[in-house]
Amino acid sequence: MSETPPSLNVLFLCTHNSARSILAEALLNNMGQGRFKAYSAGSSPRANQQPHPLGLQVLRSAGISTEGLRSKSWDEFAAPGAPQMDLIITVCDNAAGEVCPVWPGHPATAHWAYADPSASEHADAHKLEAFRQTLHEMQRRLRLLVSLPEEKLGKAVLQATARQLVAD
Repeated sequence: MSETPPSLNVLFLCTHNSARSILAEALLNNMGQGRFKAYSAGSSPRANQQPHPLGLQVLRSAGISTEGLRSKSWDEFAAPGAPQMDLIITVCDNAAGEVCPVWPGHPATAHWAYADPSASEHADAHKLEAFRQTLHEMQRRLRLLVSLPEEKLGKAVLQATARQLVAD
């Protein structure tokens, strides 16, 4: 009888933790089937920052729970007692270029760039479509991650594996 390996903790980072990182957290928690536990944070969330309402709408429309989603600083995950991450993925170019905290356990890192769906100056209908597109792009890449065999998720190979996942 084989023992179930512990879930991998994945932290998605963005600047404000209101759109892309929130989408990725909710998606991976939905798709991860207990193999993954996703979190999200921002390098500099604004005071009283909340997840973008259109992002929450798109998640709910896709049947994905939004319960417990909140914008937070990455400092929460560098503090003593925080869950130790196995993989940290930046999902915006700004966060990828910033000096990150020293993460306990030295997790694997990857950068998956996505355009900011909330940055458009267009009407909400156009922004809503941008959120849908981002959700679908993330779903394709996360589907690849969750389907990886256990030997590709070991600490020694996780970083290279995560960086190579490209959803066409």
